[in-house]
This record gives sequence, structure tokens and C-alpha cells, in this order.
Amino acid sequence: MGRKFCVGGNWKMNGDKASIAELCKTLTTGPLDANTEVVVGCPAPYLTLARAQLPESIGVAAQNAYKVEKGAFTGEISPAMLKDLNIGWVILGHSERRTIFAESDELIADKVVHALAAGLKVIACIGETLQEREAGQTEAVCFRQTKAIADKVKDWSNVVVAYEPVWAIGTGKTATPEQAQEVHAALRKWFKDNVSADVADAIRIQYGGSVTAGNCKELAAKPDIDGFLVGGASLKPEFIQIVNARQ
Repeated sequence: MGRKFCVGGNWKMNGDKASIAELCKTLTTGPLDANTEVVVGCPAPYLTLARAQLPESIGVAAQNAYKVEKGAFTGEISPAMLKDLNIGWVILGHSERRTIFAESDELIADKVVHALAAGLKVIACIGETLQEREAGQTEAVCFRQTKAIADKVKDWSNVVVAYEPVWAIGTGKTATPEQAQEVHAALRKWFKDNVSADVADAIRIQYGGSVTAGNCKELAAKPDIDGFLVGGASLKPEFIQIVNARQ
């Protein structure tokens, strides 16, 4: 095994200077499990504020970035800009980017490969909608989204995959630990069959979808769940318990 547990907190479009300072204080105080890698996805205007107020042991991620270094792309931010601000991570392909902003598999793959080339670490999100799950398409959708990235990425060492069933995000519904493990195991097998056994063994696959202090320990106990990408709960003190799910 040897995969380091990795918990991401996605703050989404939430927060102001005061509340983010409070969140940073909570995270700094912890205590956080030293065996867990922690990354927080901060709204773009507050990235430098969060980076300045958090210890270096906690990563800070942008929630999006474009596929090129610079140019006439009003409103976008580039990996080069993030690097310039000492931001080490970016979350790409989140279901909200795919559904609300109509980002295609190909665009997300382009973003991932460019972010990696620029020296960022990437949390790459995949997952199916409720309609797709009910149609028995869970694996087909997840494999399609993963393949788009795998067609362009050669070095996976700075990629964390986040499996987020869209029907379980912000709904209070959670995939059971068994449902989540089943998809994670299928994804790991896909990597073994389509990329390499070494990548399959090493790649960290997070679960994202209504993770709470109440269900995190049972999910964390599953062999192919290597962490979480947490939404709403990452804005609350219970995030500390989620980070420490393996203790």
C-alpha cells in the first residue's frame, strides 16, 4: 500500500476575510494527523490570504485554472499565476465545473496536463450523475472521464483522483462505504489495465460526496479509499475529525 491519506477541503464560493482567517486558525490549531496530507481549495481572491495564514504543511489549492499560461481569457487564472503566488495545488474537473460551466472531458484533460507541466499538483475530479448511476453507467462515465486525462498525462506522481458521485454532493446523500469502495476498486483496476500496475498501486483516489465526521471513519477504512474531497463540512470545525479519520 504505502499511499499517504489525502484530505482536501473545497470551500467553493464561500467565505470572506474574517471567516477564512477563522478557518485558517482552526486548521493551524488542529491537531491534524501528521500522516494525512491536507489541502484546502480556497476562492481565488483569498488564495494569498490563506497561504499566508496556514502552515506550509497544509497545501492551498485554487479551485480552477485555465489550460494556457497567459492571454486574452478574461476572468481566467493560469497555473503560472498560481505558482507565482506560491500556490501548489489546483482542483480541476469538479462536477460543478462540468455541469454548471459545461466543461468537457477534453478541456479538463487539457487543463490537467498544463497545470502539471507548470509544476502544480492536481486534484482531478470524476463522477457520475444520479441519472447515469440509475442507468448503470457509473463505471462507463468514470472510465471515460479518466481516460480523457490518461490520454494526455504521462506522469501521475502529482495527480490525486477524486471520485465524486454528483448525486451525493451537497445533498446529504452519501454513497455507502461499500458503494464507494466498489467504484474506487474498479478505478484502480482501470489504471492497472490501461496505464500501469505501478500507477494503479500509487495513485491516490479520494472520495467526495457529503463526507461528514459521522461517516468518515467507515469510509476511510476501505482499502481503496485514500482520502476525501470535502465540501460543506470543510467550512466547519468537524473538518478536523474528517482529516483525522484514520487515527
